[in-house]
Amino acid sequence: MDGDCGWADVGDGTIKRTARMHRVTSRSTGAGTARPGWSGLLLLCSAGVVWGTIGPAVDVVHDRSSLSVLTIGAYRAVAAVAVLAIAATVAHLWAACLVLLREHGWRVVLTGLMTAAFQMLFFAAVVVTGVSVTTVVALGFAPVLLLVVASARGRRLPAPSEALMVGTALLGLLLVSTTGDADVNATHSGWGLLAALGSGAAYALSTEVGGALTRDHDALVVTTCTTGVVAAVLVPGGLGLALLQGQSMSTTDARSWVLVVYLGVITMAFAYFLLYAGLRSTPSGTAVVATLLEPVTAVLIAVLFLDETLSLAGGLGCLLILAAIGGLGRRMEQPQVQ
Repeated sequence: MDGDCGWADVGDGTIKRTARMHRVTSRSTGAGTARPGWSGLLLLCSAGVVWGTIGPAVDVVHDRSSLSVLTIGAYRAVAAVAVLAIAATVAHLWAACLVLLREHGWRVVLTGLMTAAFQMLFFAAVVVTGVSVTTVVALGFAPVLLLVVASARGRRLPAPSEALMVGTALLGLLLVSTTGDADVNATHSGWGLLAALGSGAAYALSTEVGGALTRDHDALVVTTCTTGVVAAVLVPGGLGLALLQGQSMSTTDARSWVLVVYLGVITMAFAYFLLYAGLRSTPSGTAVVATLLEPVTAVLIAVLFLDETLSLAGGLGCLLILAAIGGLGRRMEQPQVQ
């Protein structure tokens, strides 16, 4: 296929053959890596670390400009789609994207919708309930939900080791959330808690459904297609709400725009590529525990660069999350590709 032309003028048979060849190539290149169980986990941990920079970056943009969180999220999605479109063009992946949409269109749409819902509900819960409570409820509910779903699917109780690792990670998350300034304006309303639970459920579902897409399709293909759905929700939704509320739609601060591009290219496009690449060899339940490095990273950034103090509880929480992730990696010494 000519790299300069789109997939619309390519024959159906050529599209399928090209996509099939790309699948085989992507599998064979990953087969030679040592210790694949750990490699997938490391990719997921890297995604969690990258996501941990979102909060500090958004805070800087918000402080330096008049852009709201909704507007930042919309522009972030635009930057992510733009860089993924360029990557897909350079890598000649549009044929593979079309095959993915034809074979699993509903999964792509559902994954994108759940990812968008996760982000929107999380921000809504933060406004009503506060950062600490939202983080614990949303990120803590996801691994618990997936553990219950896996047990129900297998018609068995969770293995003691699985329950112990998830419990250790949740305790660590609870302790980490105590670090930093208190949410003095949080109302702790029932609606905020429901939004946080909905955010966690959407995150768990997007990981479960999106992980299934990586069985036969390249991670960049999955990221490109699902992020397009996310942008189709966040861009009109975020900008529309910002307009209705009379919020500013632009800023003259150049550094804010640089950070917005960073948020889109790195924390959205690249991070979700890492997520889907890791899900090729890692169960979704393990993935959501591994990405709990997000709050750990945010805490460390606050301590190192924002002059916040790391409490004893916060430090212990970081260690517990790291211990849980390390335990998950040791259980995956024998890889089981999803």
